[in-house]
Amino acid sequence: MTDKLYETDSYAQTFTATVTACTPVAGGFAVVLDRTAFFPEGGGQPFDTGRLGNARVLAVHTDGEIITHTTDAPLPVGAAVEGVLDWDRRLDAMQQHTGEHILSGTLHRLYGAENVGFHIGSPYVRMDTSIPLTAEQLAEAEAQANAAVRADTPVRCYVPDPDTLAHTEYRSKKELEGPVRLVEAGGDRCACCGTHLARTGEVGLIKIVSFQHYKGGMRLAVACGQRAYDAVATGWADAEAAGRKLSAPVGSLEAAVTRLQGGEAQLKQRLADLQNALATACAAAAKPGVPCTLWAAGADGDGLRRIALAVAAETGAVCCALAPGGQGLAYALAAAPAGDVRSLCKALNQAFDGRGGGKPAFCQGSLARGSEAEIHAFLTETL
Repeated sequence: MTDKLYETDSYAQTFTATVTACTPVAGGFAVVLDRTAFFPEGGGQPFDTGRLGNARVLAVHTDGEIITHTTDAPLPVGAAVEGVLDWDRRLDAMQQHTGEHILSGTLHRLYGAENVGFHIGSPYVRMDTSIPLTAEQLAEAEAQANAAVRADTPVRCYVPDPDTLAHTEYRSKKELEGPVRLVEAGGDRCACCGTHLARTGEVGLIKIVSFQHYKGGMRLAVACGQRAYDAVATGWADAEAAGRKLSAPVGSLEAAVTRLQGGEAQLKQRLADLQNALATACAAAAKPGVPCTLWAAGADGDGLRRIALAVAAETGAVCCALAPGGQGLAYALAAAPAGDVRSLCKALNQAFDGRGGGKPAFCQGSLARGSEAEIHAFLTETL
């Protein structure tokens, strides 16, 4: 078995070891050492990276006993080699993992929620709970988890003897046999093989960035340590920028957005009323039985639809309403009663590099080229 230095000293950044095997593999070389401080991917925590001698460590995996390092260069078997970890990556993993223990333990203590999924991804940690939780419950758990961080209590990692383990309560995602490594952090006790901080205060901050219902429970995006600081700083900067545009301070943005949405809804209704009036006026001015094209600058897609349908219904003939939009010009084609404009739509798209389609009575799309006069001439000739 590979001697796992990270289990007894997660702060070891350098170490020396003997190369016991080196085999060419896809993407590099599989290197085995007699001892290592490199954590292999597992339990939701990513593998460490760094260097072994002059070789870069690209990945680290384990079969449970032997730890294999994938490197970009070979190492001589039997040679002593110095290992150097990418400490920023390891410290980040320790902050995320320890923070996850504290938050998961708090959710379990408060609401009986089990942690059924965990992965340290980028930019956030993914946590899945066994039961649904409200925003208020999550906020309370986050507050209590951060209180445990501020308490700055020791984090303990240990393997109890079988008798002690049999009488010890701890969280675990599955039934375990044999020696079990326990981690105690912030009042929580959990079976875990990962690397952790020495004290809860080193987590710094735990922040639930987002949450959603997932498979009968909740899926949380969580940031701890530097990630949490970055998330809060970025969110605050965005909120301040939005507040300046809304003339509202951070803390009252929701009310400002609600007012903005109310005003937008009123404007949309006014626009719909005006476009209905325009459609009625166009229909009244059109000649019965004569196909026509209409230029309606300022009309949106819905306005063009209203105009084309109103004119076609009034005149009993095909109507094409046009306005700037889409790739160049937006159009709406309405058929005469019981008519079909799909072939006309296809011909229009082919002639002017357009895209669009619809049903027999109505088609809509946009044209990449062509002027109003050119399109009018094409439709007049075609019809």
